[in-house]
Amino acid sequence: MALRNIRLTLAYDGTNYCGWQVQANGPSIQATIERAIEKLTGESCALLSAGRTDSGVHALGQIANFHTNCPIPAQNFRPALQAFLPHDIVVLDSCEAAPEFHSTFAATRKQYRYLIDNSPFPLPFLRGYTYSIRGGLDERVMQEAAQCLAGTHDFRSFETDWPNKVTSVRTVYGIDVARKPLWEAFTLPAAKVSAASDSAERDANLGRPIICLDVVADGFLYNMVRSIVGTLINVGRRKWEKEEVSRILKAQKRSLAGSTVPACGLYLVHVWY
Repeated sequence: MALRNIRLTLAYDGTNYCGWQVQANGPSIQATIERAIEKLTGESCALLSAGRTDSGVHALGQIANFHTNCPIPAQNFRPALQAFLPHDIVVLDSCEAAPEFHSTFAATRKQYRYLIDNSPFPLPFLRGYTYSIRGGLDERVMQEAAQCLAGTHDFRSFETDWPNKVTSVRTVYGIDVARKPLWEAFTLPAAKVSAASDSAERDANLGRPIICLDVVADGFLYNMVRSIVGTLINVGRRKWEKEEVSRILKAQKRSLAGSTVPACGLYLVHVWY
């Protein structure tokens, strides 16, 4: 009997893990799910993924696959595996994949999202899931500055530990920075805080405290999104002019770009095949 190929869609909170990949220095997402698969099927397997998210990085739509002889119907792997997983890893979907499907190599593009909590009154519940910046941050100029990154470029200015073994050239299909509202259940009514606000712009932004950067590309370098965000924050704070991002990109020197922002605000959102 030929091995079956099971595809999983996963969401997880990366706070308590050293990243996706199995490592000796702490628990990983991959190892945790592989143990759950072994408990369910009695088989040891290698779980492949669309992207090896780093320590502390979260996922809304990670794709993974594994091979098995287990006869469980494909759609039943979702609830069956969930019974063996901790609360911070959730199987959103399970289905039968073609024998040749490989979640890493078959991916054509991915979407990552970074969340900045720009509220003057940051909520403690969002720690570990956003990067908090209380000062003024102009998302409109950040959006303008980011557009020079769209297209095919050498992104070594935004890569940690360059050079890599292959290439630093990637194609960014789209990049957007926008201010978003927080979930209504956690939003403080503006009337309750207006007296403490010191500007009309701050009042206007109270209902939209989250600055969200979404980027879709054919692949990502190590810390690429987090260093892009760090660079754009300097633009949003008016420390740099928006034209500086284009100069940094062309210079191909990591030392010229902004800092690498914390992992807690980064999410793997979607993968295309």
